[in-house]
Amino acid sequence: MDPRSHWQSVYERKHTNEVSWYQREPTLSHALIRRVAPPPDSHVLDVGGGASTLVDALLASGYMHVSVLDIAPAALARARDRLGSVGGRVTWIAEDILATSLEPASVDVWHDRAVFHFLRQRDDQKRYVAQVQRAVRPGGHVLVATFAEDGPTWCSGLEVSRYSAAQLHGAFGPGFQLESSTKEDHLTPMGVHQAFTYCLCRWEPGLAAR
Repeated sequence: MDPRSHWQSVYERKHTNEVSWYQREPTLSHALIRRVAPPPDSHVLDVGGGASTLVDALLASGYMHVSVLDIAPAALARARDRLGSVGGRVTWIAEDILATSLEPASVDVWHDRAVFHFLRQRDDQKRYVAQVQRAVRPGGHVLVATFAEDGPTWCSGLEVSRYSAAQLHGAFGPGFQLESSTKEDHLTPMGVHQAFTYCLCRWEPGLAAR
């Protein structure tokens, strides 16, 4: 099964609050985004956002330029339906992050909670990083969360990669200046604890060219 069909099937079979990564309140992601990009006109791109409630929190905080990208149209439809008329303020992108075309230097904060760790092949990881480098403006921020080194090895029937903060930062390269990292103990709707690693970096393309 190709990735789009796989994730479309997941959202067709399960309710939003039944998937393991569901958070009723995305407290950590929301706080970090507000810390590095407080202006309400900042462009926040939530990669793999699907039906996540982060978009709700960002809109409630006054952000005016929020984009949500997900490979599964069913996931985006869930979020649009939940938001109702407010969802018209969001740019919804039903695309594969490895293949989509994003406007260069258009993103102030790139957020990804639980997409990058599904990219097991180094070539896919490089394509992902190239997308980040193209889309994030110089001086913008990249917030990526993956399963930690003591987190799960499988999710939704797929094998994942696990990262320490050093490993996750290292996967992106020298142009990404690490500002902070932290671990999160995520409690799934099924009552299972999962360890996540968060890395917050500033994109400085001049450093990558050295």
